[in-house]
Amino acid sequence: MRADVRQVTDGAYLVHGSNTNWVILTEGDAVTLIDTGYPGDRQKLLASLAEVGSSPEAVTAVLITHAHTDHLGNAEYLRATHGTPIYLHEAEVPHARREFLHQVDVGTVLKNGWRPGVLPWAIHAIRSGGTAHVPVTSPEPFPSAGPLDLPGRPVPLHTPGHTDGHCAYHLPDVGVVIAGDALVSGHPTSRIKGPQLLPDMFHRERSRAVASLDVLEGLKGDLLLPGHGPLHRGPVREAALQARERAL
Repeated sequence: MRADVRQVTDGAYLVHGSNTNWVILTEGDAVTLIDTGYPGDRQKLLASLAEVGSSPEAVTAVLITHAHTDHLGNAEYLRATHGTPIYLHEAEVPHARREFLHQVDVGTVLKNGWRPGVLPWAIHAIRSGGTAHVPVTSPEPFPSAGPLDLPGRPVPLHTPGHTDGHCAYHLPDVGVVIAGDALVSGHPTSRIKGPQLLPDMFHRERSRAVASLDVLEGLKGDLLLPGHGPLHRGPVREAALQARERAL
């Protein structure tokens, strides 16, 4: 199963899975993987590592933007099979262990089923394992503050709202912002194309999600790698401002 892998700059790749994205950062033979797709994306995930000349054994660590199943789906597989450490913001660690689940539920989806794209998206999500129970046995908070000593030297940025412990990641040396679901460029349930917040039903606290755009507005970079939608080129600050205007 071939993955849709796009090199965006030296050592950074955006991968489009099934309605969700992940990012591969390479440094020599070592890799940082940011997010892991749906459980049903496992073969695409493994194929994407192979396409950049790597393998699951070479993954130094997995960073998770947030513990929704479409981003966490293969983290425990990598941890259990290859011993890969799984890092998140400390507020997201119990979410990854599934001590609780802050994710859109079936009832909310059904209430929004009249909206364009919602039911096809829901069917696809279910078929991809979106309702699977995928706890990570031993998730860990980030081992240090500031740039992480991992391939790509990503800088975690707490951007709560979508979930309590959502994090984006900044690569200041190459002007890349890996935004997760704090700022996306499209989604099957949205008619809008370009920088935006996800529809309201997906957020734990919409007001905090809007407020977290302040963090992204302060970043220098011109490559936005979202959790959903295509690569967005242009100042990340302007993308965050556009998403804020659309959210008001």
